[in-house]
Amino acid sequence: MSADSVVRAALLLVALGEEPAAEAFRYLSPQEVQKLSAAMAALKNVERSTLDDAVCGFIEQAQSHTTLSIEPDQYIRSVLNRALGEGKAGAVLDRILVGGDISGIEGLKWMEAPIVAELIRNEHPQIIATVLVHLDAHQASGVLSCFTERTRNDVLLRISTLDGIQPAALRELDDALTEVLAGGANRKGRAMGGARVAAEIISNLSNQHEDSVIGNVRDYSDDLAQAIVDEMFTFEKLLALDDRAIRLLLREIDSQTLIVALKVGPAELREKFMSNMSQRAAELFIEDMEARGPVRLSEVELQQRAVMQIARRLADSGEIALDDGPGDAYV
Repeated sequence: MSADSVVRAALLLVALGEEPAAEAFRYLSPQEVQKLSAAMAALKNVERSTLDDAVCGFIEQAQSHTTLSIEPDQYIRSVLNRALGEGKAGAVLDRILVGGDISGIEGLKWMEAPIVAELIRNEHPQIIATVLVHLDAHQASGVLSCFTERTRNDVLLRISTLDGIQPAALRELDDALTEVLAGGANRKGRAMGGARVAAEIISNLSNQHEDSVIGNVRDYSDDLAQAIVDEMFTFEKLLALDDRAIRLLLREIDSQTLIVALKVGPAELREKFMSNMSQRAAELFIEDMEARGPVRLSEVELQQRAVMQIARRLADSGEIALDDGPGDAYV
């Protein structure tokens, strides 16, 4: 949902009044509720014409769609499955079509991080890890911040090495949290942990906590720690660099490496590099890129990693500042 859409939705809910707005919130995800609540709280001195425009826009949009010839339950199920995927849609469908309450893991998503931390604080670290991979990264990192360093490091290591959750184990966890997840016995085992999930959670921790958990993972496995760092610092992170840092990178990176690396990625990043070249160098860069032709994705990813290794080396030496970058212990 775009920022404009959030504001329009917030205006509509304000115009509807407390009871209809509260009813609408029942059908939203925790993240959507948080976004809309923040947008509603930010509304100040809204003019009547602005509210009227929001309501009229909603009416026009609603009138342009009809589902009179479609079975309502089937329509809703189809739309949510396509929008959210079967896993996420299951919990929402239970609430809309069945009216069941959400508790257990799903219920934790509606709670503040300190409350979740208090509820699971005395559980085994493996149980805590299993719970956290079901939460979004920001909430999971907030929960981890409430734990001791020892517990935090232990849990992050378990998340990093977690490659799937079996249905039977998940059902046992559900029972412990007094919840039967949507789909029950039909729920398939799926990958929930690993380096990427750990990286997303770690990226939301403070720098001090990042240093500790990455160092702990490195004690277990250098390769796993490096995989997490690679997931944390993707090629797109270079967009956050200032022009001076980009020019320093250009001095260090072979032009052919950069040409291949920029074959895939945001156009803004390509423009960022070219804007820090001389006009003639930029023209030659474009010519060389066009002449290079198609390149295998695996080769692009290899060269992007090479660029990121140079960027991290420059960051470690203090020459550039990577946004949310790791400390010296990471590389």
